[in-house]
Amino acid sequence: MEKIRVLVSGCCGRMGQEVVKMVLKDVQLQLVGAVDQGQIGKDIGEVVGADATGILVEGSLTEAIANRRPQVMVDFTTPAAVMDNIRTAIGAGVHVVVGTTGISQNDLEEIRKLCETHRANALIAPNFAVGALLMMRFAAMAAKYFSQVEIIELHHDRKLDAPSGTSIKTAEMILAARGEAAERCVGEEKIKGVRGGEMNGVHLHSVRLPGLIAHQEVIFGGEGQILTIRHDSLSRESFMPGVALAVKKIMGRPGLTYGLEHFLFE
Repeated sequence: MEKIRVLVSGCCGRMGQEVVKMVLKDVQLQLVGAVDQGQIGKDIGEVVGADATGILVEGSLTEAIANRRPQVMVDFTTPAAVMDNIRTAIGAGVHVVVGTTGISQNDLEEIRKLCETHRANALIAPNFAVGALLMMRFAAMAAKYFSQVEIIELHHDRKLDAPSGTSIKTAEMILAARGEAAERCVGEEKIKGVRGGEMNGVHLHSVRLPGLIAHQEVIFGGEGQILTIRHDSLSRESFMPGVALAVKKIMGRPGLTYGLEHFLFE
């Protein structure tokens, strides 16, 4: 079986390094390129603590795609860089798997059009952990039976955006399952913002602390009862089976897909 040629954008970041290690170990995948704005010129194997690979970190995504000819780009960079990376890759006919958060609805529509124009496929996934996808799915199921819900997401203190993409996606799934806005709680905020952000009646709360990785609670309240659905990623390795699945399936999934659950549950 011919291996899938993979380029990792953001290869020196914490998630990028895990992706590199996963690709190097997977017999169905071949790492052909590594792009980052740090550690340019270093062997990516040495960067991630593995044996030398002969693949050097490059600073230009455009040049790396032209020279390395990847079939799939995996992007874990920053909200400020991700859309330019997606435009570059899809414009070159490269399929993309994106875990970088901060992508808006307007961005998704642009990506959809890019896929149609250049006949490349894209997966935008707020979360790659199977347990997190099940948490969101269970929350959507529970939403039909509880009138009020709040979401608390907790991440490491270096996360650049809030609320998390996972919490936004969860709120979207809850609202879609209900077909209407959540019932709003009454009361006055004595300190502005203490009730968190609000998305059509769903309150979202963001916690940023060192020692955390990625965690989320969805708390439903009903008459005389509380239902809590929680997921914890205790290491970044928890995301890698989902990333590997996405890389292997993206070429057969035309256009834009928003959420890894479409690869798991359909």
